[in-house]
This record gives sequence, structure tokens and C-alpha cells, in this order.
Amino acid sequence: MTRRGAGDAAKGQRESGNAEQAQRSAGSARPGAARAAEAAGLAAALDGAIGEDARERRGAGDAAKGQRESGNAARAQRSGGSARTAEDARREPARSPAGVELTEEEQGIICRRHPVNLGAVIAPDGEVLGAEWPEGQYAREVMEYVTGCACGEIIAGADRMLACVRFLRFLGRADLDVRTEDADFIIRMIETTFKHRQGEALDGSPMRGKPFLLEPWQKFIVYGIMIFYLPGTNERLVKEAFIFIPRKNGKTIFIAALSWALGWLSRASGARVYVVGAALKQAMETFGDWLYVVEGSMYGSRKAAQRDGWRILDNNMEHSISHEKLMGGSISLNALPGNPDKQDSLNSPFVIADEAHAYKTPKQYNVLKEAGKAYTNKLAAIITTAGDNGTGFCAKRVEYCRKVLRGTVRDDQYFIFMCSADKDEAGDVDFISEVQHRKANPNWGVTIRPADIMNDAMQALNDPQQRKDFLAKSLNVFTSALNAYFNIDEFRRSNDRAEAALGIDPAWTVEKKIKYIARLGVTWYGGADLSKLHDLTAACLHGQKGEIEIVIPHCWFPIVAAAEKADKDEIPLFGWRDDGWLDMCNAPTNNHQAVVDWFVRMKKAGFKIAQVGHDRKFCREYYIGMRQAGFTVVDQPQYFYKKSEGFRHIEAKAKNGQLYYLGAEPYEYCVSNVRAIEKTDDMVQYEKIQPEHRIDVFDADVFACVRMLECLEKAGRAAAWFGEDKS
Repeated sequence: MTRRGAGDAAKGQRESGNAEQAQRSAGSARPGAARAAEAAGLAAALDGAIGEDARERRGAGDAAKGQRESGNAARAQRSGGSARTAEDARREPARSPAGVELTEEEQGIICRRHPVNLGAVIAPDGEVLGAEWPEGQYAREVMEYVTGCACGEIIAGADRMLACVRFLRFLGRADLDVRTEDADFIIRMIETTFKHRQGEALDGSPMRGKPFLLEPWQKFIVYGIMIFYLPGTNERLVKEAFIFIPRKNGKTIFIAALSWALGWLSRASGARVYVVGAALKQAMETFGDWLYVVEGSMYGSRKAAQRDGWRILDNNMEHSISHEKLMGGSISLNALPGNPDKQDSLNSPFVIADEAHAYKTPKQYNVLKEAGKAYTNKLAAIITTAGDNGTGFCAKRVEYCRKVLRGTVRDDQYFIFMCSADKDEAGDVDFISEVQHRKANPNWGVTIRPADIMNDAMQALNDPQQRKDFLAKSLNVFTSALNAYFNIDEFRRSNDRAEAALGIDPAWTVEKKIKYIARLGVTWYGGADLSKLHDLTAACLHGQKGEIEIVIPHCWFPIVAAAEKADKDEIPLFGWRDDGWLDMCNAPTNNHQAVVDWFVRMKKAGFKIAQVGHDRKFCREYYIGMRQAGFTVVDQPQYFYKKSEGFRHIEAKAKNGQLYYLGAEPYEYCVSNVRAIEKTDDMVQYEKIQPEHRIDVFDADVFACVRMLECLEKAGRAAAWFGEDKS
């Protein structure tokens, strides 16, 4: 269900009238043949000129814009005469034109309308964006949405605002051509041929059989993907897309409609389109929408569609719809469940990965992305909601896309549209706020019923067990697994705050950060976990600089088993190696001497290591080797009541924003896999969430932290004793 103004309502009436007239003119002809003839002429008609109807709509849009500009000018004149003082402005929180209080990040993003050309906006850096709007049937609607989000006239979160500002900057680039023909074709194709298979409008009226009309944000996605070209070529700029929206925002039908239109657009290239769901049932939703359009909307029955050349396969082996002789080309639409081991042979320019938050490894997406390598104008798109795994593939992809939107990474071939609720400085979400509901849900008030989502929010407030799913599925905020003890966001916030307090630039390399830390004059304590030398082995240094505690982790893994474990157990080992946090040996097991050598290197680099804790029943050779290298190694059995002290200390430091671990991914991965049981005496006994997960790096840090705490306690007792003796 979508909302429209008077122009769009008139358009719907005209299209409905045209369809009825075409059906009456068919007379006594065979219904299947009439529909087939109508479908046969459809693509040619859509490829033609925009026509008088579009010009009428554009004229109406120009008039409406003129009225808006006049109203804006009048409001600006009235506001100029107010007696509001500068002191009043400083006391009041910054608000958007929509009346929403802005976060600190949004204040640095929000644009303002150009005082003369109200179609353009002025970015915070003074650059004028959107001075010239592209020519296109739907360009005005898209640009009004984009500039509205960028200026805060439409309620949107920081990620969505940045996506719109990025689009405006692309429009102004001299090294890109802008062509809207393909984008307009896709939107027309969807709105004139694609119909709702199920659902109800907000008023409860049935939607089955009614045209699927795109919302402005969906048209923006189509334009953002399709209109930018490398100059002087037919090669589109965008090759990948990441669309991150909560559930029930019309995501599934939009996927089905977009893939349908992309297939028609590229029929001359013999296009194959694959929509891959995390599970077969998800993929079948898309297939059901295609089937309804072909059988129900275009022909009336499967037999009539098959007589006209459509091949429909719907069995336990394949779910596809294809036509080999479709207006000078062919089309093949395929719905698949996610199975990377059976999808290496895919060859397609368009692949859409649905619900990527359920992907266990990057391979599931990378296999799909590789399917388009033989095509120039290819597209690999992810459309997904947040999930439970805050360190998994999808969460990492969200982090990468946020870096792209904020300009810390440049990736022009990636289109990004992300909607989620904002977090405050403490990392919390005001999940009962209507503003946050609207920021996270672009279809708020369309497919998202305001009363329903507010009711769900109140249930999440009063019944905490509902909160995790509400945050993930309705507000698009990643949450930890239900049985994970730590909130990884707390550790990340602590790392950022402690990094700033220590005077460390986040842009520094790991090597530069370690060299800086070595000069801080900290006493260090070590810990190591070598319980399985044929698996992940970890070591940590733990030190204290004032109130801030610093953790420096390192890992080892035998390369013989690395590929298998990385894929099977979802451990990003090769990424850790590339970032400098992990070493790989060429033997079936790790060499304990490599761990000894790391401690020696750190000592030579300026780290004063007082003690190292280790349970010597695991790899006594390491215990001996460390002593021979001149380290004080303390036998530290893994009694839970001993480890509980280190566990609680690390937890408290993270909550207080005083724990710094250099942003090391292995540390975050292991922290997010900790499951803990609190005893009646406040002791903690912890273990892995799942057998295939790892917590070795966190375990090594607990060893090191226990050593530090025990040494500080002994030093305190000694100082007190000598103080009493002196007196």
C-alpha cells in the first residue's frame, strides 16, 4: 500500500481506465491471446517517449513546487522578524525543519535550502548540491525526497541523510554522466505490470490485484543504482548495492518487482536474474510474486502463459520463470535458497541476496557476486534487516558501508541505503520514541502502522525478553545473541573513549599505536591460552595507565586447517592475519615457540613485562620456554573463582569506558562469544556460546588481568607494611 498526492491518484485512475478500455476492446477474442498481445506491446510502449500523461504530471509538479517555494519564502520572511536572541538559540537543542531534535552527528550532516534556488541545498562545508536536477519522468519526485532528507524536512537517521547527500554529490561530479532512461523504464515497468499478490491497506481493504506503486524512497534506490555512467560509455557506475531496512517495509515485494524489471530491461543480453534467500521459503515469496504477475495479471492461467512461450518450473529441483523469445531477447527469473557450495556455476548480471544477516560466512555473498564477472553492467545487491550476530558478515558489511557514507573509505561503485534508529552517547536506543520509529522505517505510515509499532515498543519496554527482537527487526539495530553475556557495543564505545583519552589517533596503523603505547611507561602482565595447539592460540598483554587499562592481543593458527575452520566455524582468520593480529604457521599445529618469540619481541619493543600467567598442564614446553627466555611465569590453574575476578574487572572497565584494546577484531569476536553463569555469591563461570565458537583471546586477557590484580594487591600490602615499619 502506498500514499499518493492528487497527481498520482489521477495517474492510477487513468491507468485503471486504460486497462479496462483495453480489456473491453478485445471483444470476443480469446482472453489469453488478448492478454498476451497486451504484454507483447508493453515493453515497446514503455521504451517509447514519456508522453502527454507524464508531461501533465510534470506540469502539476512544477506548479506544486512553485507553491512550496512561495510558502518557504513567506516563512523565511516571517522568521526574519522574530525577537529570538542568540542566548535563546544556544540554550535550545538544534532541531530539523521537521521539528526533530538533531543528534550531534546529524548536526554535522544536515544541509539547508539554497536561499535563491530552493531546489538546491547547501552542505555544511558550503558546497551547493543539487543545483541542476536530472531530466527524467520520476526525477522530480526523487529529488524532492533526496533534498528533503538532506535538509531534515523528512525525518531520517544519519545514515539515510548521508546516502542522500552522497547522491547529490554524485550528481554534481563532472566525471560522471547522468542518464535516467533505464531508471524510468524500471519504475514504469513495475508500476504498470507488477501487482500485489497479498496484503491489506491501512484501512483494511484488500490489496490483491492492485498495482504496486513505488514509494519515493524506492524510486530513489532505483535512480541511485541506475542513472550514473562512466563518461562517454554505456557502463554504469554502480556494481553493488546495500539496502538495509527493517522488516515489513515492503522489502520482499520490492525485491521481486526490481528483479522482474531488471530482467525485462536486459532481455537483449539474455538476462538471468537470481534472487537468493537465506532459506528456500524466503526465496519462494519472490517466486510467488513473479508467478502471480505472469499467470494472474498478464495471462489469467499458467496454460495460457505457456502457450505464449513462458516456461514455468516449480518443483523440488527448480523454481524459475523464463521466456526464450521475448521481444528480441530472453529472460530468466530464478529463486534460490542460499547454498554457496552449489552456486559456483551461476552466470548472471543481476543477483539479489535477501536477508543476508543470516549468512554464516562472506563466501555466501562472494559466490553470488562472482556470478556477474562476465558482464559490464552487473549488479550484486544485498537487501536485509539487522540480526543477532553483531560481529558476523552482515554487521561487518554495515560497518563498511557506514565508512563509505562518512567518507573514510571511497567506494563509488557501491550504492548504499540504510535506515536504522539512532543511538545516544551511551549506545542506547529510545525505542519508544515515534521519531526513532520513523527514522528506522521508510514506510512508516504506509506498510508500517504507527499504532502497531508503538504497541510493540511498549511491549518491549514492559517485557524485556521482547526487546532484543524489536530492536533488531523493527528498528534495525544489531543485538547480541540472546545467551551472549556482553554487549559488544559497550566494548566498542569504551575502546573509542579510551583511545581519545590516551591521545591516540584512530587513523594510525596498528604498528604505530603499539609503538606509542610502548612509550607510556606502563607495567605489563601477560596471559596465554594454549589449550589446543592445533586450533586458535592466543596471548595478551594487559597494563594500566591511570584509570585506563590497555589490552594488546595476538593470535596464532595453523594454516593447514585455517581455510576449513574459517568456513565451517565462521572465524575470519584471514582478515585477522591481514590486519596484523594473527600469524599462521605451515605445520598442522602451532609451535609454542612462536608465542614465546612474540613475548620476546614485545619486550624488546619496550614493554616492561612483570609476570605472565599460564596453566602449565597445557603445553609444559611453553612454560619452560618462557622461563628460559627470562620471563617470570606464574602457574595459574583455571579455577572459575580465580578467573571470575579478572572477568568482573574487565566488565567494569568496559562499562566505565576505560578499556582499550586497539579495536582488535579477534578480541571483539571472542568477547561476543562469551556465555556466563552468575553464581549466588556473585562469582561468574563463563564458557563459549556454541562449541564451534572461540573465546581464547578473551581467556588470555583474563589470565593477564588476574596476574595484574594479584600483583597490585601484593604491592599494596608491601607498601603498607613498609609504611608502618617506617613510622
